[in-house]
Amino acid sequence: MRSSSFPAARGAAALPADAAEPAAEARPREILARVGPYLWPRDRPGFRLRVVLAVLSMALAKLVGVATPLFYKGAVDRLSGEGVPMLALGAVGLTVAYGMARLMTVGFQQLRDVIFVRVGQQALREVAVETFTHIHRMSLRYHITRKTGGLSRVMERGVKGIEFLLRFMLFSIGPLVLELVLICAVLVTLFDIWYLVAVAVTLAAYMAFTFRVTQWRLGLRREMNAQDQDANQKAIDSLLNFETVKYFGAEAREAARYDRAMEGYITAAVKSSYSLSALNFGQSFLITAGLVAVMVMAAVGVERATLTVGDFVMVNAYMIQVIQPLNFLGSVYRDIRQSFVDMGAMFHMLDQPPEVADKPGAPALKVPRGEVRFEAVEFGYEAARPILHGLSFAAAPGETVALVGPSGAGKSTIGRLLFRFYDVTGGRVAIDGQDVRDVTQDSLHAQIGVVPQDTVLFNDTLLYNIAYGRPEATRAEIEAAAEAAQLGSFIAALPQGYQTQVGERGLRLSGGEKQRVGIARTILKNPPIVLLDEATSALDTQTERDIQGALKAMGKGRTVLTIAHRLSTVVDADRILVLEAGRVVEQGRHAELLAAGGRYAALWAAQADAAG
Repeated sequence: MRSSSFPAARGAAALPADAAEPAAEARPREILARVGPYLWPRDRPGFRLRVVLAVLSMALAKLVGVATPLFYKGAVDRLSGEGVPMLALGAVGLTVAYGMARLMTVGFQQLRDVIFVRVGQQALREVAVETFTHIHRMSLRYHITRKTGGLSRVMERGVKGIEFLLRFMLFSIGPLVLELVLICAVLVTLFDIWYLVAVAVTLAAYMAFTFRVTQWRLGLRREMNAQDQDANQKAIDSLLNFETVKYFGAEAREAARYDRAMEGYITAAVKSSYSLSALNFGQSFLITAGLVAVMVMAAVGVERATLTVGDFVMVNAYMIQVIQPLNFLGSVYRDIRQSFVDMGAMFHMLDQPPEVADKPGAPALKVPRGEVRFEAVEFGYEAARPILHGLSFAAAPGETVALVGPSGAGKSTIGRLLFRFYDVTGGRVAIDGQDVRDVTQDSLHAQIGVVPQDTVLFNDTLLYNIAYGRPEATRAEIEAAAEAAQLGSFIAALPQGYQTQVGERGLRLSGGEKQRVGIARTILKNPPIVLLDEATSALDTQTERDIQGALKAMGKGRTVLTIAHRLSTVVDADRILVLEAGRVVEQGRHAELLAAGGRYAALWAAQADAAG
């Protein structure tokens, strides 16, 4: 997700790596308010109907479930010769009715899931896409100061948290409450208040113990998650830098670094496991005590002939119905709390506004000519370290302007400001008289083609990566762009041709091959303004000469800004700007600047000496 068009900005303001996550758990009410519109969309009455029908199915399942033990009691009483005949059915009929009631309970539960599944999955899809889109809207500064693996984990956990909330809180906690209310009503009606008191005390003690211990365990889970994210990030970072690890023989060092991170995770995981064992034993003790107390009361009633054997069996069945959902209440509560933490982190990330945003009602950029103008531009990645100092220059329509100078002079910064990865702090950048801050970013990006110094490719085919410049292009146009970038013979020699997989970040291709793919997709994009950021730096001399011809042909009729370190690549430029410390110190054509004997001439002489 990190932008690959330019290298990371020097001196970029450092932000906390974990700034994507909130410092504290978000409030459940706030989270539910954010999730609610996805479950009850105003513009989709069909989805609302599904939610209503799912809730009705859930209620019917619980009503039938609570009535089921009554058939069980009737069958037992008929077999023991006690009680009043129920529904004029014999023991066999009541047993069949009992089986049918159990089947109906499961049937209504499954019907609920069938009805609701489309609503739930659509909600997850919309949240995931919204989060993914928002991350792409964030500024370059946001991405270069955060860990890509950390961002993906925040999004992944947040979406999973919503999925858990939908599945368990809506269709487990709600039904559990309804079931408990119905069972308590049955106990009061058919027995006496003391059965309700026993059940209520058991529930109160169980929930108080569970919530208190789970709250304590939440801190352990946070620590475990933090250690897990740290270990995961170290693994991703090491694998992305596979070649560097090999260059320095650092396999053992990386394994030890990862092992230290995993050691921290294991320590936290062990503490969490110990606390879970204590929680499970405490819950079992309270449940068992409540079950025994109610069953003893029923047994005494049977001995005194105030209750039948069927009543004893029915009380046991109801207690089992109470206990079964309680057995997972602790884990559900813990996971719900963790889900709130994860969703809070995701929504916190969604609430962060992009540093660079379109103005309300901003029009699309129109480029009838292609003039690029920097007017007294001031900019710095940090306020205390300005990079550009009142920089002014213009590139006329169809002109090729080269930007040269030592490292740190501000060359790549000019490219970032033109593409509006950042906004200037003073002055303005204009294209055909339109301030780039006043037009939409999409239209701006559509009018500028960039060939970066280091082209990073998607883990897909050559065809996909070239066509990325203009996805609607025909196969003939894609092949023509590849030919222009000197890729035709290379692709023709591959067994799978354009369907060849390039690997993650294009690692199956050489640096020169990746660079030519980058040039091909920019040629295919066919923009009126082209920015070349050391576009041929990874190529051998012969290929560079061939591609220079292709780039020169591509530049005809277009405004071209080329950032160059090797001065030999810009000798044919219409104008060369020599930058130093964020200012233009010289400008002119190659021959003019050499004749002037100034800064450009010194740079040329230094490179000639190095080459010799």
